[in-house]
Amino acid sequence: MHCASCVRTIEKVLKKTSGVKSVGVNFALESALIEFDENVVSESGLAETVKSAGYKLEVNSQDEKKKETANDKNSETISIKVLGMDSPHCAMVVGGALKKLPGIKNIDVDFSNQRARVVFSRNILTVNEIFKVITDAGYKPIMEEGEAEEVLDKEKLEREKQLKTLKTKLVVGGVLSLFIFFGSFPEWFSFVPRILNNNWVLLILTTPVQFWVGWQFYAGLKLLVKYRTADMNTLIAIGTLAAYFYSTAVTIFPAFLGRGGVAPKIYFDTSAIIIVLILLGKYFEILMKGRASEAIKKLIGLQPKTATILKNGKEIEIPISDVSVGDLVIVRPGERVPVDGKITEGDSEIDESMVTGESMPVHKTIGHAVIGSTVNKFGTFTFYTTKVGKDTVLSRIIKMVEEAQGSKAPIQRLADLVSSYFVPAVIGIAVLTFVVWFFFGPVPAFNFALINFVAVLIIACPCALGLATPMAIMVSSGSAATKGILVRDAASLEIAGGIDTIVLDKTGTLTQGKPQLTDIIAFDNGNKAQVLHFAASLEQRSEHPLAKAILQYAASLDQKSSHPLDKAIIDEAKKENLELYKLEDFKAISGKGLRGFLRIDSRRVEAYLGNRALIQEIGLDTTPYENKIMGLESEGKTVMLLVVDKQIKGALAVADVLKKESIKAVKTLKESGLDVWMLTGDNDRTARAIAAQAGIENVMSEVLPDKKSEKVRELQNKGKIVAMIGDGINDAPALTQAHVGIAMGEGTDIAMEAANITLMRGDLMLIPETIKLSKRTMKIIKQNLFWAFFYNSAFIPVAAGLLYPFFGILLNPIFAAAAMAFSSISVVLNSLRLKAE
Repeated sequence: MHCASCVRTIEKVLKKTSGVKSVGVNFALESALIEFDENVVSESGLAETVKSAGYKLEVNSQDEKKKETANDKNSETISIKVLGMDSPHCAMVVGGALKKLPGIKNIDVDFSNQRARVVFSRNILTVNEIFKVITDAGYKPIMEEGEAEEVLDKEKLEREKQLKTLKTKLVVGGVLSLFIFFGSFPEWFSFVPRILNNNWVLLILTTPVQFWVGWQFYAGLKLLVKYRTADMNTLIAIGTLAAYFYSTAVTIFPAFLGRGGVAPKIYFDTSAIIIVLILLGKYFEILMKGRASEAIKKLIGLQPKTATILKNGKEIEIPISDVSVGDLVIVRPGERVPVDGKITEGDSEIDESMVTGESMPVHKTIGHAVIGSTVNKFGTFTFYTTKVGKDTVLSRIIKMVEEAQGSKAPIQRLADLVSSYFVPAVIGIAVLTFVVWFFFGPVPAFNFALINFVAVLIIACPCALGLATPMAIMVSSGSAATKGILVRDAASLEIAGGIDTIVLDKTGTLTQGKPQLTDIIAFDNGNKAQVLHFAASLEQRSEHPLAKAILQYAASLDQKSSHPLDKAIIDEAKKENLELYKLEDFKAISGKGLRGFLRIDSRRVEAYLGNRALIQEIGLDTTPYENKIMGLESEGKTVMLLVVDKQIKGALAVADVLKKESIKAVKTLKESGLDVWMLTGDNDRTARAIAAQAGIENVMSEVLPDKKSEKVRELQNKGKIVAMIGDGINDAPALTQAHVGIAMGEGTDIAMEAANITLMRGDLMLIPETIKLSKRTMKIIKQNLFWAFFYNSAFIPVAAGLLYPFFGILLNPIFAAAAMAFSSISVVLNSLRLKAE
């Protein structure tokens, strides 16, 4: 497919085919999704229909069939890598083709790993016959035994093949066009041998350029004749053939076409140079489109080929495709993590930049999740696999980026619509131009009419129009992926730039999502480290999240940390022995706290840690400490009071603290003129305390999970363009309801599935970056569309000769071809700016 008008052509041709229910053609990915009745039309029939329109349809697949197994002593089993079999339907095609062979006993087709395992009777069937059937089905089979063969990217191979053919044609066409150009103007180039001035020689030199170098353009004529529709190729074919056949007629019948003894002009140079220039534009376009889709290729290239697994105490290296969920995998320094999993032994620093965009390696220990294709920097560790194949994070990223690059933004649908009517309109203008010049033009009228007719057809190419949006979408979604921003579709990228309201879920989005110890207060001039010592000793058997916050803090005192409490506590802790006291008769008191007996210097001391209700229940008065307690509670913190030996020793405050980048992100969003809201299920006082810390004035508190989407709808009903940012399962409905749903990559799979955009490293600073990227993308798209429209609207009248009566200006078709080629290249180059920014 060469341009957006091809989309309409293919859709039109397929919709006329009986049995076809619906067709969706995508220009950027050069793909079509066809729903059809297989009882009426076959896949090969669809391929023939598309072929008749001048295009090549390669069938890919959507349903998988499994076969029953059988075996005997004459059976042989082979494992085949089937290149190009990358969907369930492909698997069905390959399986269906193989099933028809005599001697096939069982077929197991796995499209996710591009593998077919075939059991057959060697008395009836040979391996070569099996390979032939797979090849005939449109796939490339490779025997998996022996040396592992590198599976090359099919699209890259196809592009290289296309470039090689174009290069050959350009060299031949370019050399011949040079001779034709020199030979056509003896008055300018007197040094050229006289033989080149001969019209017959020029005809012989032009013919291969016209019909071999420019062969790909003649599919446009078949469209015109057979389907009464037209595309870019139709314009080029009609224009160049008009110049070629007129010049041929002049060569064969010079006397008949000559007037008043004046020899008629020939235009072999026009047709030849136009074809070469347009092909040159195509060559650069294909070259640069390869650069635009590099993001996907880089991601695919990151996938390791093998993994070292532990089996029966032995290390075995196996292909990545053979790794199963639950396998124990060993990763050594410098190696890539093969698949997703959780560490069971060892620890390391892992570079996750390819997924999250975060440049600093992340420290991982037992229980931490690891992502396939990330790089292990230092330690050796073992992990058990949790996701393999198409379920891994990287595979899902690749799928999302591909879907985004292939989807259509609303603005693109307008461009496609204009392009579809553009070509017929241009042919009409070209015919009108010819008629007006032929009947009303100066002598020789036919020459003027022909030149302007060709110029209009050549200048008015909808290529730039068709490329304007998909090229920008392809580059920007690929560029976003490298920064840790995954965009699901083009529409989201377009809408994100117009967002005026941001709704941030509190837990896990604005905050870290887990309680942290924020304050320790020792009453009556007590010791803070001692308060922590007692509290940690009491909490050592508790599973409560607040208990974990205290224990984690106590355990981290001897490590380097940036916690605000650290300096003061560490100084005091040095004087104390922080080894936990022995705990006896531990009892959790639901909704209030806990009680236990601590062994302190051989004494058995009763201690409590809990809320006001618990302290008052045991008969102690909290009034002297209420100001300090309420001060902490007003900041949205949960306060626990410590009682040891019937004395209130101190208080500990625990809160879900803000992420370090939250304040900066909110400030940046507000400076961009956006309304920022916080959404939470917390009570209003706690919610407003957290919001105040983050710098947010607009708060929606005490919102139940199932009501979050209603709150988003309320803002939308006020005319707001809303982006919802969340990370949990309970955020999924709100993410779907919002104009743009943005999921934090550290969150749940369900939230990521519901969202339009995923931030892989959960960094809120990526939200302004996403909006900035969207605005830049839309700016580039609008620039592309403006120049494409401007170029066509401005130059068609010039090509038609509108300026000739006033200024004597006519547009030579050769310059029209150069301008047309430049318009497409300029759109691609302008889109590539998104990659550099």
